[in-house]
Amino acid sequence: MAPKHPDLRLTHRLWRALPAGPRRHALSKATALMAPRPDRVPPPAAGGLAVAGELSRPSGLGESARLMLSALAGLGVPHVALDIGDPVARKTKQRRVVLPPPAMPLVMHVNAPLLPLALLRLPRRLVSGRRVIGYWAWELPTMPAAWKVGLAFVHEIWVLSQFTARAVSSMLPPGSPIAVRAVPPPVATAPPVPSGLRRADFGLPEGAVITLVSFSLASSFARKNPLAAIAAHRAAFGDRADRILLMKVTHAESFPRDYEALVDAARGLGNVRFEIRTLEPADRHALTACADIVLSLHRSEGLGLVPAEAMLLGIPVVATNWSATTEFMDAGSARLVGFRLVPAIDPRGVFQAPGAVWADADIDEAAMHLRALAADPDLRVNLGEAGRAMVTRCLGHAALRGGVQALGLLPA
Repeated sequence: MAPKHPDLRLTHRLWRALPAGPRRHALSKATALMAPRPDRVPPPAAGGLAVAGELSRPSGLGESARLMLSALAGLGVPHVALDIGDPVARKTKQRRVVLPPPAMPLVMHVNAPLLPLALLRLPRRLVSGRRVIGYWAWELPTMPAAWKVGLAFVHEIWVLSQFTARAVSSMLPPGSPIAVRAVPPPVATAPPVPSGLRRADFGLPEGAVITLVSFSLASSFARKNPLAAIAAHRAAFGDRADRILLMKVTHAESFPRDYEALVDAARGLGNVRFEIRTLEPADRHALTACADIVLSLHRSEGLGLVPAEAMLLGIPVVATNWSATTEFMDAGSARLVGFRLVPAIDPRGVFQAPGAVWADADIDEAAMHLRALAADPDLRVNLGEAGRAMVTRCLGHAALRGGVQALGLLPA
């Protein structure tokens, strides 16, 4: 039987054959021509806050939206949740969207290039008569030109960190009325709660010191820099059986070449384990709680949710001393690894911008920190407690409260 619409299938194959960067840029430009735009002058805010995002998806922006809703409840701010699903999925489940009350500001947890597409899939009346706030996540110190398309659809921008706020502010034209505010996800207001799973449930030995590296291959293999973690573990411990490196890898099946590179890098090390199952959040937190150390030799972070959650669980963290993670860790609350700045080159073409740099962590220094922590249980406990206090102080709801107060929705 002949396939239906062969011309459309051919068009789709040709579209997918284009490089990812130009493809995304073309999609943004096309959808921006059709998407509904908010009022030029933002109306006064009233009635609370509407939060739209990937509420049903295990994504970073989805988690930021869920954390915002939880914190708004804690602040006593009326709120409405709008689940928009995956804005780029070819087939999306139709969701019944109930319009928020008039004048209630709308916070869209969708990055700038996809914001027009997300708005196209929502009722056109949604942005009319209300202030629209873009909540954006970005991990480099400069912005790609493709992000400018989102500026026409927001009155202000909230971002994950001061690091990202500086990058976004540099993109705005002189005299722009768009305000940029750092509103980190209030991770500490809803700290991770592990399930009852223990080491034995994950096949991990009780007597070993376990270093956990947890990341998603969908978040850029180059940026997360897991090969550096394997190199640091090798330099610190060699093949020592009581020093385990546990690589928690999400979306391994979607990026087989990247996963194969990880396995190749660990070849010859019997003390490197891989966990690629998709875990429920509570089980994922339980896995983190099983670790003695969490290692993040990232090249750049817009926030750094994994180390933040580890610190809230009292697990000591070793991390690159650059980008947004430095906003909730210092020399007293984590072990910070030196680096050199190098041009940001992402083979997938996602995390690239003109003149952008990111960090190349010092492997030998990371290995030194791993050895010191592995050898001293008291140091691990003390550093873990200091980390918990630091994140509790830095990633509570103070920034969100400030944003809500600036909208006039809470008394100053």
